[in-house]
Amino acid sequence: MLKYILLRLLTAIPVLFFVVLMTFVLVRLAPGGPFDAERAVPAQVLENLNKRYHLDDPMPVQFGNYVWNLLQGDFGPSYKYPSRTVTELIATGLPTTIELGFYALCFAAFLGIISGVFAALKPNSWQDYSFMSVAMIGICLPSFVLGPLMILLFGIQFEWLPVSGWDVSPGDKVLPSITLGAAYAAYVARLTRGGMLEIMSQDYIRTARAKGVSRFNVVVHHALRGALMPVVAFAGPAAAGLLSGSFVVETIFQIPGLGRFYLQAAFNRDYTMILGTTIFFASLIIFFNFVADILQAWMNPKLRQSLGK
Repeated sequence: MLKYILLRLLTAIPVLFFVVLMTFVLVRLAPGGPFDAERAVPAQVLENLNKRYHLDDPMPVQFGNYVWNLLQGDFGPSYKYPSRTVTELIATGLPTTIELGFYALCFAAFLGIISGVFAALKPNSWQDYSFMSVAMIGICLPSFVLGPLMILLFGIQFEWLPVSGWDVSPGDKVLPSITLGAAYAAYVARLTRGGMLEIMSQDYIRTARAKGVSRFNVVVHHALRGALMPVVAFAGPAAAGLLSGSFVVETIFQIPGLGRFYLQAAFNRDYTMILGTTIFFASLIIFFNFVADILQAWMNPKLRQSLGK
């Protein structure tokens, strides 16, 4: 198991390096520059700015310097906010983004598991079709469509919940969390249903029923752990996706999270900020996938034994 963990950690290094390289190249190839503005900048000023940030160095030199600084934990200064570093900007918006992602993940896990279990207990019934139809709608509706619809319905029509802001008024976290977590709840529901149907047909479940174990105990204590294996495997990428995919939701609901800086950086060609946030989120995706693999191995004795060989 320890060998497997070390191997997974080592494989993350080339993946992360490839992300850094591709992001660096693509950002530099994009049209425009960080100091292009609607008002023309004097040539001497532009030359001084490029010299200050070493943008006049050859591309390989710039990349080598960036990687060297990155190895020391330095994401560099922001071109848009000269007095602040990329690390400081990430630290400013990250807590809000994490909080939003956490609420969305809790919503997705709770609704998805409950819906999947109830659908699997009555397969091919109207309850099953109803839960899975709602799940399919959740998958098909992107957040930039679902968000405005929920604002229109629950914010403007019924006036039940605030339509924007974060920590401004009671209930302002409900609509963003549901909007962000809806698609993931649908995936969790489908995975849970599939896992439950497979587990409930196993011999040890029939044996438990034959011994008179109640249906509740069969589901909760015997079936649910095995049925949630696909959900655990999905949880890692889902957690990373919730954090990195919150940009649209943050924009719709005017939430001061990390997505605000990322979008502004893309519009302003703020190279270091784009690189910093991309590398940060890539690291999160790698980390959550790593944790999901470890949890999956821990929950599956057969997989754990095969890794130990």
